[in-house]
Amino acid sequence: MPRLVYSSKINKIRSFALILIFTGILFMYIGLLFKNTEWLMIIFFILGVISVVFSVVVYLWIGMLSLRAVPIICPSCEKPTKMLGRVDACMHCKQTLTLDKDLEGLEFDERFNKKSYLKEAKQKIKNGTSKNE
Repeated sequence: MPRLVYSSKINKIRSFALILIFTGILFMYIGLLFKNTEWLMIIFFILGVISVVFSVVVYLWIGMLSLRAVPIICPSCEKPTKMLGRVDACMHCKQTLTLDKDLEGLEFDERFNKKSYLKEAKQKIKNGTSKNE
């Protein structure tokens, strides 16, 4: 069975912001192809600028989140990483991480960060039923 590889939440959001920047540049480049039709060129330029500005907002937001993230040392690669939420993955080696003692030993699931799902999982643990049933 193939092993699922998770990435850290911070890296996912940074990747999204990078994609927004490239999308904005692509829109503006497409706008250059429509030099003869000014209104179409302007629309593509405006879409490109909006995409780049939105990526800046996302980068600022993830920067503020990163400052509040819990810094830890990964037990596998022993490199410093940051953790958002109850479960996350190491930024370097993709090792699953948790600070919640109740979740240790359980199969990694990003849904543990939602309070409703976490409550159901803890109830199943107390009842002695497996999560996979």
